[in-house]
Amino acid sequence: MTKDADGATPLIAVDRTNFAAVADALGATVRRWCAANGFAGEAGRFVLVPAADGGAGVVLAGCDAREGLFALASLPVRLPEGRYTLDARGLALDAGDVALGWALGAYQFTRYKKPARKPAQLVVDDAVATRIEALGAAAYQVRDLVNTPTEDMGPAELAGAVRTLAERHGAQYREWVGDDLLAANFPTIHAVGRASHRAPRLAELAWGTAGAPHLVLVGKGVCFDTGGLDIKPADGMRWMKKDMGGAAHAIALASLVLAAKLPVRLTLLVPAVENAIAGNAYRPGEVITTRAGISVEVDNTDAEGRLVLCDALAYAAEHKPDLILDFATLTGAARVALGPELPALFANRDDVAGALLDAAQATRDPLWRLPLWRPYLAMLDSHVADLANAGASRHAGAITAALYLERFVPEAQAWAHLDVYSWNDADKPGRPRGGEAQGLRAYFEFLRRRYA
Repeated sequence: MTKDADGATPLIAVDRTNFAAVADALGATVRRWCAANGFAGEAGRFVLVPAADGGAGVVLAGCDAREGLFALASLPVRLPEGRYTLDARGLALDAGDVALGWALGAYQFTRYKKPARKPAQLVVDDAVATRIEALGAAAYQVRDLVNTPTEDMGPAELAGAVRTLAERHGAQYREWVGDDLLAANFPTIHAVGRASHRAPRLAELAWGTAGAPHLVLVGKGVCFDTGGLDIKPADGMRWMKKDMGGAAHAIALASLVLAAKLPVRLTLLVPAVENAIAGNAYRPGEVITTRAGISVEVDNTDAEGRLVLCDALAYAAEHKPDLILDFATLTGAARVALGPELPALFANRDDVAGALLDAAQATRDPLWRLPLWRPYLAMLDSHVADLANAGASRHAGAITAALYLERFVPEAQAWAHLDVYSWNDADKPGRPRGGEAQGLRAYFEFLRRRYA
């Protein structure tokens, strides 16, 4: 985006309903040009009408206003390079939504590949820039973290993102690495990550004053998931660099909280591991006594995310905070149930779930609540331990995973869990293929309403 409007081309948003009136107001030349190009306001199409001197005159962009944030989000990578300004002669779109959608549509992951072209720029004023800058940056951070291959985004690098955030905002930072996890009583984080040549760790950021409401954010940071000894097939393993998407969301949400200086005491916890295979890999059938004192039988080493999270959640609950929020690319079952675009929300408080859903509707950043149907916890019964990390049934996999996590949260503790995909399988307007932030705007709006 840019604040420099000099020489910017007017961009007029139209649809099939208002196209004729807009074209008539622009004159016969524009009408003939649109007719010659077969354009009548269809969503997803645009026409660039040249000025009399041959330069850029005006752009008419067809859109569906119901798409909100993404109504014009395909244009940054489709329009010719240059500056464009949203023109009031078109549809009355929200300038902030257009700007944020434009920013999301302009994203390019350039760490390893030079982009073919620069995206077109949208002219924004100070008020719009202030409104959307932090949200756009947070979404970019999630995408960058998830898109980075594991060789460059292992446990140390992921923890480094937490450390960098702490340094930027004057927060406290500490981490437990390798066998320090055992000494500090984080046995499941250690068990999942011990087979990797890169040591597992737990990163912690702490910020805020003691008297403020305590908010704890927890993110699953499995930097790569082979499945462990219950190894995934090749197609299931291909994109497992994204299995730290929950951590990326927690880090980005923490960055929004810190940038806004919400009146909270913030703790960010990121258990960062690789679920690898070696002679010391944890095995099916092992029993691990977790930080909470609950013994867990390892039914499946590919159900590792809930293992690294359970120790972090138990540690979070020891602080008796006002609220715990965790994020995880936890189950394929959530994707089977809801598809790639709807994160599955679980919460042990109806008021928390309701407020999150209200914020999701307000920001048009969808969440979908699934039930903590406690009778299904029987699917995780073990005959040698208090609990198994998975079971034989493939039914209700997202629910049983959430129920597993709930066992490590005291009944009196307010808690919500988000099962996110963190990924776009294909390019869509404003949502390029690759890593994606899901529910981030909704969660920040929820926190802003709850605390600010």
